[in-house]
Amino acid sequence: MSNYVVSARKYRPQKFEEVVGQSHVGDTIKNAIESDQLAHAYLFCGPRGVGKTTCARILAKTLNCTDTADKSNPCGTCESCKAFEENASFNVLELDAASNNSVEHIRTLNEQVRIQPTQGSKKVFIIDEVHMLTTSAFNAFLKTLEEPPSYAVFILATTEKHKIIPTILSRCQIYDFKRIQVTDIVTQLEYIAKEENTTADKEALNIIAQKADGAMRDALSIYDRVASAAQGNITYDSVIENLNILDYDYYFRIVDGFLQEDLPGVITLFHEILNNGFEASVFLRGLAEHMRKLLLSKDIKTQKLLDSSEELTKKYITQGRLCQLSFLMNALNILSKADLSLPMASNKQLHTEVALSKLTYLHRAFTIDSKKKTFLLQNSLA
Repeated sequence: MSNYVVSARKYRPQKFEEVVGQSHVGDTIKNAIESDQLAHAYLFCGPRGVGKTTCARILAKTLNCTDTADKSNPCGTCESCKAFEENASFNVLELDAASNNSVEHIRTLNEQVRIQPTQGSKKVFIIDEVHMLTTSAFNAFLKTLEEPPSYAVFILATTEKHKIIPTILSRCQIYDFKRIQVTDIVTQLEYIAKEENTTADKEALNIIAQKADGAMRDALSIYDRVASAAQGNITYDSVIENLNILDYDYYFRIVDGFLQEDLPGVITLFHEILNNGFEASVFLRGLAEHMRKLLLSKDIKTQKLLDSSEELTKKYITQGRLCQLSFLMNALNILSKADLSLPMASNKQLHTEVALSKLTYLHRAFTIDSKKKTFLLQNSLA
């Protein structure tokens, strides 16, 4: 039997400082533990895959750790920590509210709250996806949450804070988890690749991080998928092929075609993209994102929002200098309208080609419009 463990589990953080991109949460909780100012109820909210449940588990483990050398982190070696790792701890109970959301489930939990911890000083209840509880279940939980025993600590986790009733929110310390930055995800993936003796191009890891959309768990899942196909060498080409992502080089070449008013070249490139198996909708959205990045590249204040490697950022800046601001703004407008109307088009290929034709001769539209304004102004002054 294989001993393979997915990266999300194998490299799951065991201390607060190991949680990527959430230092504001970890530092605050560590300070609360060290100063003995713990709340009885916490609400961890934020997007999926950013470390909410991981932080909940680290906190639960820390509160029952018997090693006092570092109060703010679990030792991982004491009897309590080992029991937790083996899912054999009687002091930590995890409940998935997505499948245990009725009044009966909460009544059972309330009964368990009354039982004092057998070892350690705290009994911790982690309720994941707490927004899935019914209104009746929330109301059944309210009294216990309001006046729990001194040894009870509740950690609630949710991706949809707005669905939790205000009376529950008012009784919790709320921590908002952030989407993880691309650079932070890339750094973590570089560490994992090194640990796994895998070579990985930074540009390839950057693509994985962007595809993850701020979720570390998604990034690790994508990394595992790519790594299994790459056989020890993760390259940019292997990533875009495996994830079926359109190479950004196509967008640079398309925009070059717009600037040169090379309509045959632009249409030929578009058909090459279609022949590679990409839908017109994917192409239009990708081109709109490329135009957005060119717009961001035109000002030093917005260049940091590009979320791309240093080499790729330079390419955006170089091409962005060749594009007028009015061209980029109007191009984004055309692409946005084309994307919205594409689902209703009977001939999606022709619909996209018309949009590309408008973009190719967009500079001429500015010139004609400028001449028309000059003519009207001269006539009005005559």
